Amino acid sequence: MYLSKEVKADIFKKHGGSETNTGSTEGQIALFTYRINHLTKHLKNNHKDFATERSLVKLVGKRRSLLDYLKKKDIEKYRSLIKELSIRK
Repeated sequence: MYLSKEVKADIFKKHGGSETNTGSTEGQIALFTYRINHLTKHLKNNHKDFATERSLVKLVGKRRSLLDYLKKKDIEKYRSLIKELSIRK
């Protein structure tokens, strides 16, 4: 399994503040980014896997809406998060 309990807890501890704060916007964006990176690697090897491609597009849309929300609420957190996760090039 690519996303173990320990990895998930580490992501939320690093970005969400604590391991139990799974609802924080920053933690959710970090988790989506981890999943997007994993699915992107998968699709490079399995280019005909259209179900995974659809899931990837949906995840990117969810992350985009959360990023828009964070940008409206706190622009400084938004800037630091995209820099830390290296979302923008």
